[in-house]
Amino acid sequence: MASLGAGLLAGVPASAAVTAAPSIKWGKCEVSGPDDPMNQAECAQVPVPLDHGKPNGRKISIAISRIKATDRANYQGVLLINPGGPGGSGLAYSAGLARWLAGVGHAGTAARYDIIGFDPRGVGASRPAISCDPGYFTPVRPDYNVTTAAQEKVWLDKSKSYADACARKYGWMLPHMRTTDAARDMDVIRRALGKDKISFYGFSYGTYLGATYGTLFPKRVKRMVLDGNVNPKEVWYEAQLSQDVAFERNMKLWWRWIAKYDSLYHLGTTQDAVEKKYYAIRAAAKKKPIGGQVGPSELDDIMLTAGYSTGWYELLATALSNWATEQDPELLLALVNPGGEDNDFAVYNAVQAADAKWPAKWSTWHNDAVRTYQKARFVTWGNVWFNAPIHFWKVKGGPALKLNGKGMPGVLLVQSELDGATPYQGGLEMHKVLPSSRLVVELGGKTHSNTLNGNACLDDKVAAYLNNGALPASKNGPDAYCKAVPELNDPDPTAARTMAATPVPGKDLPVGIR
Repeated sequence: MASLGAGLLAGVPASAAVTAAPSIKWGKCEVSGPDDPMNQAECAQVPVPLDHGKPNGRKISIAISRIKATDRANYQGVLLINPGGPGGSGLAYSAGLARWLAGVGHAGTAARYDIIGFDPRGVGASRPAISCDPGYFTPVRPDYNVTTAAQEKVWLDKSKSYADACARKYGWMLPHMRTTDAARDMDVIRRALGKDKISFYGFSYGTYLGATYGTLFPKRVKRMVLDGNVNPKEVWYEAQLSQDVAFERNMKLWWRWIAKYDSLYHLGTTQDAVEKKYYAIRAAAKKKPIGGQVGPSELDDIMLTAGYSTGWYELLATALSNWATEQDPELLLALVNPGGEDNDFAVYNAVQAADAKWPAKWSTWHNDAVRTYQKARFVTWGNVWFNAPIHFWKVKGGPALKLNGKGMPGVLLVQSELDGATPYQGGLEMHKVLPSSRLVVELGGKTHSNTLNGNACLDDKVAAYLNNGALPASKNGPDAYCKAVPELNDPDPTAARTMAATPVPGKDLPVGIR
């Protein structure tokens, strides 16, 4: 019955009976100290139905935050933001988005909106927050790259144990973790805020959440920016296979970049030499984990971040070089297990399991991984094991919601050409299913979801759209292009820098799908 409930949930009509809009009692946000930007925000909990098909039934709550508009003369309403995941906490992104817009010269745009951050159901400060096995990511974990049936069984057993723990603790909630549920929660937030329409800014998985909201509630959308677009044809099993290939390309681009600065990093003078050096370090870490904490899987997780963003190139190359040349593990140990929070991982699996059907036979997963590994060595098996609990999930999801933009206003899509986490084709496919959209492509861009990172061509288009709805003219295919900024896309670690230099603007909170 849990599986049936998950499948039917997408069919709940957007016009289904709902309870009266909940009132919001704003208060102070939980902060880390006097310098926390969230001191400028206010926070609240919004009750929502566990099952939107039963609006008067059991309730859970969604944590929201707000940075209020200061330019009331040009007020544009509320702007919700989601950083991706699924499973990413968005509560801090009210202050974050305001900060990012200001950092790229568009503080005036932020001032026109009440910016609303929120933790989707099951995430962070929302209640309950799902956690299945807090020790799951404790290093040192088995090597991702299995070569024998026995090694594969170790990971299968570990994945099944995780799925079983989630079912024991949150079996009552897992059927209600579809993206459609989160979109309906957003509409409860809209009503609680007393607004007829909302605007939305979504990164990575947030593009799928935004498109889902627009499909269910097209007349409730004012403006929508979707950056780093999920391919709606690949929800979700096929998406990780496409990621494998895109990340392989991006890791090779990073290795080529390291080779360019061999005088600094001493890891090899060619891309192939750096790659060979990496896998030698990885093999040694399997025999003896670096600092007792960084085995081959932890090392892969740390270095994969370079495939997401060029902003990590220098730090990660330094960490690898420090160990390779001086046996200094300090920086690697500081970076071990980034993003390995169990809440993130639990929600990631819960949403993707409920959203869509996955292959029923493990042989399909295995055979696809073996085939993909031949051309995408770096992350193929790591991605398999990141998703493997879904194979044992008690809620069998699907069918995936068929997105369409019928009735939506103009939407701004942004896609970096060499995005690893949400490959380029996703932008083209999202453009097709949202006919009112306009697609801006960052040519040569290697950073995932790269708006508000200092490319003025991109950032100015986003600000113009948020200010007054201005969109590029429609063309056949992408509607506008921006070139990647060389100093951001290909940073020079040898460039002279001073403390007095103006810092390069950049997002200081994470976005991503994995």
